[in-house]
Amino acid sequence: MTKKQTAGNAPGRTRLDPATVAAAALELLAEKGVDAVSVRAVADRLGVRMNTVLWHVKTKAGLLELMADAIVAGMALEGLPDPWDERVRELAVRYRRALLAHRDGAAVVAGTYAAEPATLRGAEAFVAALRAGGLPEREALWACFTLVYYVLGLTQEEQASRTADTPRLTRALASGAYPELSRCAPYLTESSFDERFAYGLELILRSLRASGAAPATSSRAG
Repeated sequence: MTKKQTAGNAPGRTRLDPATVAAAALELLAEKGVDAVSVRAVADRLGVRMNTVLWHVKTKAGLLELMADAIVAGMALEGLPDPWDERVRELAVRYRRALLAHRDGAAVVAGTYAAEPATLRGAEAFVAALRAGGLPEREALWACFTLVYYVLGLTQEEQASRTADTPRLTRALASGAYPELSRCAPYLTESSFDERFAYGLELILRSLRASGAAPATSSRAG
């Protein structure tokens, strides 16, 4: 048995691989949240030594990258619309859905820079759609970043809002120190993240349609 095989196995268990490690980490994420995920906790769940897990992930950052890629892998890339702007919209919708499928999913993905297969396939799909819209290479890549950051940021807020201290916000606004925010108060505490997501995505798409060489094929806000 080679050294690698020894490191990848535990007595009485099937051989570990990165997918198995990521799956165990996602189970911990679902049960306890992102703060509870560690190399040691994953090793304990799998019934192996820390060094066995570290053989596959190298560091805590590597573990999070595997988790992030497994989360993004939930973003289906089949059956996308043909028009470039509808394709971009649908990719953003599916990306958000993949993040929301996991507790703290956006927080995990936002904290990584994963050059892993699912992450790269998703980026490839975004850039291909944007290039089809007439954007040159640099603008297509930057627009991809913009879309990804937007979806990550809003989804992270959405997932964090489940434990938000709304009374504290209400008290702060009642102090009179933030007059413009106070006027917007009815909308600050709205939980309609679907509408907020659609609104912001349409703003981005409107800008992209104006920037690209290809004609617009849709102007829907949903």
